[in-house]
Amino acid sequence: MFPIRDHNPSGGRPYVVWTLIAANVAIFLMSLGIANDPMRLAAYYADWALIPALSSPLSFVTSMFLHAGWMHLLGNMLYLWIFGDNLEEEMGHAGFLGFYLAAGIGAGLAHVAAAPYSTVPTVGASGAIAGVMGGYLLLFPKARVDVLFIFVIIFKVIPIPAWIVLLGWFALQLFNSVGSDPTGGGVAYWAHAGGFVIGLALTLPVWLKRGAMAFWSRTHGHPPHEEARYSKSRVPVVRRR
Repeated sequence: MFPIRDHNPSGGRPYVVWTLIAANVAIFLMSLGIANDPMRLAAYYADWALIPALSSPLSFVTSMFLHAGWMHLLGNMLYLWIFGDNLEEEMGHAGFLGFYLAAGIGAGLAHVAAAPYSTVPTVGASGAIAGVMGGYLLLFPKARVDVLFIFVIIFKVIPIPAWIVLLGWFALQLFNSVGSDPTGGGVAYWAHAGGFVIGLALTLPVWLKRGAMAFWSRTHGHPPHEEARYSKSRVPVVRRR
């Protein structure tokens, strides 16, 4: 199961989300020339990736714009596209940019706290995007999110409330983080979990300013504008003769 869109695209233009996506894609494309050269790639990561045992403060920011492959990049950008625009609309362009960077830095600090002596490079925007997901959960818990469900040969798009999608994702990060070795390679689950919690905490002042529970009462847990209407998604079926 993974989300493919929400039913509440923002009413304005999410310039920061667009810029972040463009920057991540551009930096990834520029790095393709060294992807098959282990020596140059290791030097590139040494300069710009987050390496807990060695990293400079700047790497907490630069590592957010590096990705380890096409699926890593596309998955992160999809989540940013789905959940980022509504937060940018509520926080404003500058506010959302500051929130995004703060959540990413906080996620990096969570990863370093879990594995302070690791020399494995950590890259990706997923910590910052986890913060976006935490903020979305607080502001829009009942927004509908279309989730693609895949089970063997069954493909189905199902609309699910955001709180189920997001809390389910967060629970999975916590579950995986308990059994993972943060000093090894793989997914930085503590960065995901930490970014989510930090994003939720950073969004709390916005939620309180909007009226807290009164904001939920006015919006019914949805972004405060008309919900988009989508036609039902169907998977083609080949009938037997």
